[in-house]
Amino acid sequence: MYRSRLVFTIFAACLPFSTLAVVHIHGRDLNAPLLDSYDYIVVGCGISGLVVTNRLSEDPSVNVLCIEAGDADQYEPIIQAPVYVGADIGGIYDWLLSTTPQTQLDGAARPMPQGKVLGGGSILNAMCWNRGGQDDYNAWAALGNPGWDWEGMLPYFIKSETYTPVYSADIAREYSINYNPLVHGTSGPVQVSYPRYFYPQSTNLFAALNYLGVPTQFDPNDGSSAGAAFVPTDLDPINQTRSDARRTYFDPYVSRPNFHVITGQHVTRILIEGVDSNYVVDNPTPGGNEDGNGMNGVTSNEGFGFGPGGSTPALDDSTTAGLLRRQSPSTSSLRITGVEFAATASDTRRSITATREVIVAAGSLHSAQLLQLSGIGPSSLLNSFGIPIAIDLPGVGNNLQDHCLVGTFYPCPWTAGSPNALAFNPLPLISNNTAGILSGADDQDPTEFLPAGLDPTLVAGYTLQKQSLVRRLAETNVASYEIINNNAGSLTVAVMHPFSRGQCYIRSADPFEPPSIDPRWLTNPVDRQVLIEALLFNRQILATPAMAPLQAAQFVPAVDDDEDAINRIINTGIRTDKEE
Repeated sequence: MYRSRLVFTIFAACLPFSTLAVVHIHGRDLNAPLLDSYDYIVVGCGISGLVVTNRLSEDPSVNVLCIEAGDADQYEPIIQAPVYVGADIGGIYDWLLSTTPQTQLDGAARPMPQGKVLGGGSILNAMCWNRGGQDDYNAWAALGNPGWDWEGMLPYFIKSETYTPVYSADIAREYSINYNPLVHGTSGPVQVSYPRYFYPQSTNLFAALNYLGVPTQFDPNDGSSAGAAFVPTDLDPINQTRSDARRTYFDPYVSRPNFHVITGQHVTRILIEGVDSNYVVDNPTPGGNEDGNGMNGVTSNEGFGFGPGGSTPALDDSTTAGLLRRQSPSTSSLRITGVEFAATASDTRRSITATREVIVAAGSLHSAQLLQLSGIGPSSLLNSFGIPIAIDLPGVGNNLQDHCLVGTFYPCPWTAGSPNALAFNPLPLISNNTAGILSGADDQDPTEFLPAGLDPTLVAGYTLQKQSLVRRLAETNVASYEIINNNAGSLTVAVMHPFSRGQCYIRSADPFEPPSIDPRWLTNPVDRQVLIEALLFNRQILATPAMAPLQAAQFVPAVDDDEDAINRIINTGIRTDKEE
């Protein structure tokens, strides 16, 4: 039998067993009895996990299992209908994770929404379909990642979508919606289209930005993503429902006999042959966290750019694979044999064998946690919890980069809706202080604002990243931040290319204890400077002739707030911009 090499492709998290209630979908039952072994096991049935499982199972000669910690949704309106975007954050399909206290801000912890559901973050997110800029991908390639540049990625972007242009030529002209057919797909799984109702205040915003020298993009998905843009959504153009990973990469293919998915099971460890004491734990460890969820208590969408003021309707009771890497000689005696899992901390742990590869697709946070629990990570961390070391890999859990946002509140007669009218603004186009910010960033010692005690390899990597960040911050065609317009009085601003770096570490050897998540937002002062300039630019937007008819009241920040007051708003208002 072919045994798997020590290969793990990191993408997004976890699994159920045959004893669970069966959900009947179209073909093979979700959570049907497992095989004795699989060629591939994918940990996490979020966006990346379902895509990889789907693509691998195109080969009928291999069997693929995808394991998810959450359940499958029941096609609830809160998931399907775009009007409820953001309302399911903090609900039953969220891991309810939170950060460590952010002492560099106001000392408070923040929620970190993560999808715990078949489909992952595509169930929770705001549905905006935007690929990012060419320069982002080209920078990845320049850092030593061949094939990850824009030209290398574009064929896969095209392959993923069925793009439907906006239904009306008049609407397209009014809202500056154009598209380049050469960069869009016509037969992919994800439906990409536009809503049938357009919020007229979007034209005011775009006119204001143009008046201030910020252009409108021709096509926000052609790689030139700097400026204002009305972005499409992952939306079925016929029934106007969410086109998420479950409904695009799982439901239509559920009848494939080699495509297996189980839900409601938590992967506790990757099993590695050749590591002392790496065995299946038969005895449960009750008494602590039972399901791996956090306890952040978030029950609303406030602070994430969907509010304030509750721009989503209230719900009643009825609507409640990367590149293969050669194995290092230092790890040639190690073999990944499968995974260990359990429904809860009290349940007996089981194991399942992979004959080829285990692919970790548990999201940026849970992937780091799972690798560390399995003995792959910084040796000092693993030793502190008595975890046998398979590979001393300092980068696991480090170099965490999170887009942070600050909400605003400018009440006026706008109409609530999904945040399609956005702007991705380069710093030189909106600030007269760009030269000073760039000079300060360029003069920084790379270690000055990093966590203490990092491995030299991480410092060397960040040094190269910082050089790239400084260069791109000076460009007029690279966005430094984003304006998220919810058409309800909020022009939320979010950092696009953060200089700050955080960490995600296990708190113990208990796989059901949520990880310690420290994004370290704004620990590098460049990120704070970008947010200040962005909030000041909002004042200029609201003062333009195009925005005057809306008569927006500037409450947060107030029109006369000085920099100290703006910093207080930033310190209390920071949230993550991402829902994985």
